[in-house]
Amino acid sequence: MSGLLYLIPAALFLGLLGLGAFLWSLRSGQFEDLDGAAERILFDEDDTPPDDKPA
Repeated sequence: MSGLLYLIPAALFLGLLGLGAFLWSLRSGQFEDLDGAAERILFDEDDTPPDDKPA
């Protein structure tokens, strides 16, 4: 029974810490563009333009 005196506050603290991290991520815009990262991998964006000259 004495273990519950430590485990219950620890569980509440970790739960509040997780809730705080989730609310922080909402406010900082982490969930604004959900489709962008999923579609970004499908497109090949090279920094250098291709050469139009035949070899």
